[in-house]
Amino acid sequence: MPDRPRAGHEPRVARRPPSQGPAAVTDRVEGRALTELDEAGLVQACLAGRSGAFDLIVERHRRPVYQLCYRFVGNHEDASDLSQEVFLRAYRGLDAFRGGSSLGTWLYRIGVNLCLNRVSRKTSPTETLDARQHVDTRSESASERVLREERGVQVRRAIAALPPKQRATLVLRMYHELSHEEIAGVLGSSVGAVKANFFHALGNLKKQLRERVK
Repeated sequence: MPDRPRAGHEPRVARRPPSQGPAAVTDRVEGRALTELDEAGLVQACLAGRSGAFDLIVERHRRPVYQLCYRFVGNHEDASDLSQEVFLRAYRGLDAFRGGSSLGTWLYRIGVNLCLNRVSRKTSPTETLDARQHVDTRSESASERVLREERGVQVRRAIAALPPKQRATLVLRMYHELSHEEIAGVLGSSVGAVKANFFHALGNLKKQLRERVK
């Protein structure tokens, strides 16, 4: 297993060892540069033991997977550990990936399950998640900055208090901009259930925020 990453760094995962059996790569994949392959081709190349194939899968998906974990747990060290675990589990279980959903959706599914298990054992996140993203702070006064960051803390704590499925739905919808259909694929539920979870999550979030400012 790779060494534990330092806080704030995204994980690197070792290459899949070469296959001991005959090459299973089809003519569509064999001989082509890895960077030319689509997701299905990369998975096939990886299972055939082609060097560097899984590294490229990690490279293409590590940022969104890391961000997903980060928004659940709220600190770099735990997010790094969790995102590394996502890729290790994907690496070990890649032969079970059937292509019914995109590879990104499959990785999100692994990540959500790991994150929900982790946050159920920990307290609310304390670090800033996205407080400074997309915000022009150059003209901000000290009091405005304090108020914005305080609101960010309140929102994060309110999200952390949501029921697991509502929290996952809210994060995937609001932060990762997945469609209801994509979220249903990640959570293994129906589109109707996703819409209901999102509706209730927004309602509960608003209610908690109102109570926190009293």
